[in-house]
Amino acid sequence: MSAPSHATHAGVSGPRLPDTQQGMRRRNLARVMHTVAAHGPLSRASVASRIGLTRAAVSTLVDELTRSGLLEELGPERPGSPERPGRVGRPGSALTVSGRGPVGIGTEVGVDHLAVCAVDLRGDVRARTSRRVGNRGRAPEPVLADLADLVHEVTQDAERQGLRPVGLAVAVPGLVARDSHTVVRAPNLDWHHTDIGELLAPELPLTVDNEANFGALAELWRGDGAPDDFLHVSAEIGIGAALVVDGSLLRGSRGFAGELGHVPVHPDGPACACGGRGCLERYAGEEAVLRAAGLPPGPDRVDLLTERAAAGDTQVLGALRDAGTALGIALTGAVNLLDPRTIVLGGALSRLAPWLLPCLEGELRQRTTGPGCAVAVSRIGSEGPLLGAAHAVVRAVLDDPAGAV
Repeated sequence: MSAPSHATHAGVSGPRLPDTQQGMRRRNLARVMHTVAAHGPLSRASVASRIGLTRAAVSTLVDELTRSGLLEELGPERPGSPERPGRVGRPGSALTVSGRGPVGIGTEVGVDHLAVCAVDLRGDVRARTSRRVGNRGRAPEPVLADLADLVHEVTQDAERQGLRPVGLAVAVPGLVARDSHTVVRAPNLDWHHTDIGELLAPELPLTVDNEANFGALAELWRGDGAPDDFLHVSAEIGIGAALVVDGSLLRGSRGFAGELGHVPVHPDGPACACGGRGCLERYAGEEAVLRAAGLPPGPDRVDLLTERAAAGDTQVLGALRDAGTALGIALTGAVNLLDPRTIVLGGALSRLAPWLLPCLEGELRQRTTGPGCAVAVSRIGSEGPLLGAAHAVVRAVLDDPAGAV
């Protein structure tokens, strides 16, 4: 598999292929893969009906995808199935994406953890590992050496299952230059102009992106009924956001869009790691909420916050109300400027939503100029960046199956 571009993994339409016979074949292979992945199991006739090609043409494409190990035949369709309501005659063979072929390797570099997983073409996690480690202030080299060890562990596990890793994606809490592997700045790691590709030197094609972007893409691809226009907001140590418009990620000219955590909500407030003052992160990031709640930092900090809030701890409830207010102020600017259909709260925010939402939604109602927008809570939560990274590789295979063979 040739190395996909940074943009290939970012959207849902795949690479732009030339208008040649070969380009058309590759586009049609992708159409078959996406159709079976989204709606399968399906017969060849059902696929042909959905994508507007002849059954003979689809059969040729399916045979190629089956030989390549990207599709599997399950046997005859069941009479009375949704694809055969009232049909008579010999049933077609049902097709599904392969659970034994390519897998995407997704990784996440967090301030206090590393995580790696392998996801197959069906979207199932087939291998996974993680490690609690304080990465703040560590040089990139040892962090990425630790990550490489975990990638090796997950890759071996996947290969023992007969799976074939075809790409690696890394989610990082920082600014990643568009169409590159370079982390320009990650304030909470204290990394500057770090070339992940050069230091990690993976054997697989590599994609590097901001964790909030991957979290939004996970919501788009795996969220239960997620809209295709939404602003995804997530928080761990920092706060990130990503805007999805018409099913595609809005990156900005340099790839830096979405730094909601460094929008000032009180311009004369406390200094932030980014160099500014009064940033949202200083009021609604995990560490800021813990300080305001009088709780120590630690690996189970969100569990501690939710337990204390559920028990009615007044200091914790006050800290969460203040965080919700700050989030609402920052999001008001984003809603007025960008007009998203929905705001989706992900990461730690999804678990703290019961106590954040009243003040957050109150600020939105008071400050937005238009009709406002809905606020939803992610069901993926803190898994978003890791799963989004792995699914980005999987989507690249669906977008260009010929390139994965």
